Amino acid sequence: MFAYGWIAKFTMGKLQRPSFLQAVAVCALAIAALSLGSANAQSTAQSTTAPLRIAAAADLQPVLPPILDQFQHATGIRAEATYQASAALTAQIQNGAPFDLFLSADLSYPKRLIEAGAATGISTSPTIPLIYARGTLVLWTRTDSKWPKPSLTTLSDPNLQRLAIANPERAPYGRAALAALTSLKLIDSLKSKLVTAENISQAAQFAETGNADAGLISLTSAKTAHLQSIGSFFIIPSNLYPPIEQGAAIIANSKQRQNAHKFLDFLFSAPIQQQLATSGLTPAR
Repeated sequence: MFAYGWIAKFTMGKLQRPSFLQAVAVCALAIAALSLGSANAQSTAQSTTAPLRIAAAADLQPVLPPILDQFQHATGIRAEATYQASAALTAQIQNGAPFDLFLSADLSYPKRLIEAGAATGISTSPTIPLIYARGTLVLWTRTDSKWPKPSLTTLSDPNLQRLAIANPERAPYGRAALAALTSLKLIDSLKSKLVTAENISQAAQFAETGNADAGLISLTSAKTAHLQSIGSFFIIPSNLYPPIEQGAAIIANSKQRQNAHKFLDFLFSAPIQQQLATSGLTPAR
């Protein structure tokens, strides 16, 4: 640490005062050292700050990672997501899992948490989940299957032996799949052929790997580069199943409520809503 005042030095055995320029140089070095120390301290504090933890529905797994990167770049706030079926995430939150924000694939699960006091809605509607997007159900098949171009008739083809769906008791897309099959009056003929996955990502994996002949999956999964390269999809008419309205809620005991609000503001920005549309979700705005 440098002290203010005169700085003396010995030259040829005599005590001399430093020149004005030497004094300025020494002070400049001292200020630079202090600034560097402050910057290092701030950098260390930022690196040790806990990330914003997001409980995200499985249909968001192909969509959310680049958005989280963009959010950190824009705000400096680091966010991490855990992807599972909405029911599984709800159970974890009820059991005290340290999440800050819940992005569900429907409204019923965040509403359940709000009613239990484990979460809150957003701003003017604290008792209602915020709809951030709407999902779309599709039928997906491999291009090397018997149905390279799937359609509704694929579901009634007797050659279809295994149809992958997400667990309807745990995943909103699974409930939508059952509703669509019921509307088509195919539920009885296909019930024994259903291959039930834990979540919509696993349902897509079953169809992709050939463990199922086809899959009723999310458009977000079907539009990934990999699934588009090896298969094709048919959009199930939306009048065959209830709307898949995807809701958000902030966890009640979160210590990062402000950052959660910042992320939702970012999610609702026009460029990100357009990005959701490109990835297979219908924007909320």
